[in-house]
Amino acid sequence: MAILSDRWIRTQATEQGMIEPFVEAQRREGCISYGLSSYGYDARVADEFKIFTNVDSAIVDPKDFAANSFVDRKTDVCVIPPNSFALARTVEYFRVPEDVLVICLGKSTYARCGIIVNVTPLEPGWEGHVTLEFSNTTPLPARIYANEGACQFLFLKGNERCETSYRDRAGKYMGQRGVTLPRL
Repeated sequence: MAILSDRWIRTQATEQGMIEPFVEAQRREGCISYGLSSYGYDARVADEFKIFTNVDSAIVDPKDFAANSFVDRKTDVCVIPPNSFALARTVEYFRVPEDVLVICLGKSTYARCGIIVNVTPLEPGWEGHVTLEFSNTTPLPARIYANEGACQFLFLKGNERCETSYRDRAGKYMGQRGVTLPRL
């Protein structure tokens, strides 16, 4: 697998709609950077958050997830309680080519503050808003800034098209919009 460059990302985004909206250069003045970089794309977090709460003493169960475990907020600055997490989504909508796998890493600005951004790989043929998990590993409240950089996506080209893409198998998160909770 080869990592794909800014030229390839730009072409796919502008000609094939791989990333919408697409920011062609790094934006960094007064914000956590986002946009196209040398070998990746720094995506922004939208202003929709689901902040984990244990008010109802729910049990976290990926097979039977209780939606009341979260408080919904639409805000420019999300405050995550200590040792807790929030779900959010990217501003950008992604359409992954069927011979590409996308891996995501958190921004160093957040990592240096004890905030971990977790995203599973974007599989070949998948499309949608990416659900982001922000874990606050600190004993203090932590801020997440909407419409600023959250994570970097790296695009890896396979040696050939996979036998069965995410689209082919009609994956359960295909075409997701908004912040998406676990599904069975």
